[in-house]
Amino acid sequence: MQTILVRGLLAGICALALAVPAQAGEVHVAVAANFVGPLTQLAKTFEQDSGNRVIFSPGSTGKLYAQIKNGAPFDVLLAADARRPQLLEQEKLGVAGSRFTYAVGRLALWSPKAGLVDPGGQVLKSGRFERLAVANPKTAPYGEAARETLERMGLWQTLAPRLVRGEDIGQTFQFVASGNADLGFVALSQVRGADRYHGSYWIVPDTFHQPVEQQAVLLEKGRNNPAARAFMAFLKGKAARAMIENFGYGVPLGVEKQ
Repeated sequence: MQTILVRGLLAGICALALAVPAQAGEVHVAVAANFVGPLTQLAKTFEQDSGNRVIFSPGSTGKLYAQIKNGAPFDVLLAADARRPQLLEQEKLGVAGSRFTYAVGRLALWSPKAGLVDPGGQVLKSGRFERLAVANPKTAPYGEAARETLERMGLWQTLAPRLVRGEDIGQTFQFVASGNADLGFVALSQVRGADRYHGSYWIVPDTFHQPVEQQAVLLEKGRNNPAARAFMAFLKGKAARAMIENFGYGVPLGVEKQ
């Protein structure tokens, strides 16, 4: 009788063990401010599918790069450019061969005021505004794209007194949303991802600035983290690419950049 009870107990324990998933992992992601909205949705899907947890810290690509150089405990960097991920690989802080383009950003001139921004961006030449928000070109790739756009239009020096500079594209968006600037250069994904905001916007032609090629890189801290590697693989998948595209990004095929 005791043998039967013991066998039954062992069978129950084994069944319970099989029903409980393996210990969930965590992946710490440093993410460019423009990609916070998409990453929030991507993280939910990844967590549901894998059981792993995504923890992310947003900021300008330049500042995140500096933090990684100073030992910040990130597993993955989702940058808003290709230059910093490449530098991290060269500096042995990124895993060689892990780098790939996960999105191609689009720049937009946006205002919450309906009718202020025309389809060709001519409002910039009209002077019908007091403040124009841009991200810091030195640390934020979208700020660099905004500077290049204004230079191409011959307005960089002319509008300099009216510029309000955000630390990153997230702060730049808030400057406009809060009314501290009448309009601003933001990521198209921010405009499309903010359903509560309306207004008017102009999608800047790609020919006005260098491509905003956004690359991901697995960092040395995440080299032996299965959750980090699983997240990088997830970003290359069809489901993730479809979600990224819905936010207004161009979506590459996920070919690694060597």
